[in-house]
Amino acid sequence: MDQEKRQEIARQIQDVLPAPENIREDWHNLIIDTVLDRVWDRPGLSQRDKSLVTVSVLTALNMPHELKLHIQRGLANGLSHQEISEAILHIAAYGGFPVAVEGMRVAKEVFDGPE
Repeated sequence: MDQEKRQEIARQIQDVLPAPENIREDWHNLIIDTVLDRVWDRPGLSQRDKSLVTVSVLTALNMPHELKLHIQRGLANGLSHQEISEAILHIAAYGGFPVAVEGMRVAKEVFDGPE
């Protein structure tokens, strides 16, 4: 991933996961160094597959703010609405119906776009 793309994604994450001003730059650097460089740039899984895993985990953990960001990234990484919806439906059986309901709500919000 090139530096410009990395910065863009870090800014998107930073907008969803804000930090106090006094540590904002450190937070930004942590996102780039740890999440983007050491996790998302690793070989072994495609960006698309990593997005599907991340959407599934964030759904199961009931993390709606982060889930919204990662559904958007998943779409940008090539996931379809159907694939995201199926993953969330699958979570209902293994992670619980309430977290899947919240996941579907977030997915619908992203799929429907800004109001």
